[in-house]
Amino acid sequence: MQKIAVLTSGGDAPGMNACIRAIVLTAEHFGIQVIGYKHGYNGLLEQEYQVLKASNVSNIIQRGGTILRSARCLNFKSDVSAKLAAKNLNALGIEALLVIGGDGSFHGVCHLGAHWQGQVIGLPGTIDNDIFGTDATIGYFTAIETALESIDKVRDTADAFERIFLVEVMGRHAGFIGLSAALASASDHVLVPELCGDLNVELDNIVLRLNASMQKRGNSSFIIIVAENLWPGGVTNLAQVLHEKTNLECRPVILGHVQRGGSPVSQDRILATKLGAYAVEQAMAGESQIMVGEQNNKVVAYPIELTWQQRKPLDPYLVKIQQDFFDISKITQA
Repeated sequence: MQKIAVLTSGGDAPGMNACIRAIVLTAEHFGIQVIGYKHGYNGLLEQEYQVLKASNVSNIIQRGGTILRSARCLNFKSDVSAKLAAKNLNALGIEALLVIGGDGSFHGVCHLGAHWQGQVIGLPGTIDNDIFGTDATIGYFTAIETALESIDKVRDTADAFERIFLVEVMGRHAGFIGLSAALASASDHVLVPELCGDLNVELDNIVLRLNASMQKRGNSSFIIIVAENLWPGGVTNLAQVLHEKTNLECRPVILGHVQRGGSPVSQDRILATKLGAYAVEQAMAGESQIMVGEQNNKVVAYPIELTWQQRKPLDPYLVKIQQDFFDISKITQA
């Protein structure tokens, strides 16, 4: 193998730069040239790239974002675009394309693979941690830490003014950030898609828990973590509804894209480095249509199509702890 390419696609995640660095350094070790496509699949269609060497990835392991930039590319879903991408890859003599991204990016990997004879490999880079086949995704640990720091600061204000705060965290349709941040911050309630059924029932549970808390502790702070896109109208609307039902002061806090930024924590740097190096090794071994991930602290190659065919479950023991700590039936009996 003489030449491979890498791109970052979709939402950025802390640790993508660490992964790019590992890919470049591993490739150089084996005498392989690396091409870096800019702006995700858009760069692949427009043949916008740069040659990546060790000097290009020096001192980037601690940087958030991605030096290759990222973007979404709806045009890439067409067969015409996939064929153009294949033509561009062949023009440069690329033998394998490594794509760092999430679910949508992996769909792009498979789509390209149907129109290109080269090897395609995905690396899970998303703060949502919603990719089946790997215990964690690049950026997830940093997103938890960023959310946790913000929630701790909100708690200080909540305690000072004895207020209710609703903190909205990212995660699209997955509650990994929400559940982990809620447990780590000792939040009083958490709403994530995997654990929520009827929203009216959830609202009643929140009111019940609020009333029980106020009876036991008097006026006090109360922190509720809510996954984005879960509650109609978001936490702003939920805060208004709770105020109307309890007459208590409720304040919404939307963390938003701050969770995507920042210097990656050690877990993400190490994970990104392992997966980047392993992806190059798998490419050299002739593997294609796979995702490289980590299971039980071991690097694995997993069929990429299976990564979105099954929904990744929350850690069942963390769910148990959360439910045991805040058992509604115990509050009702009390």
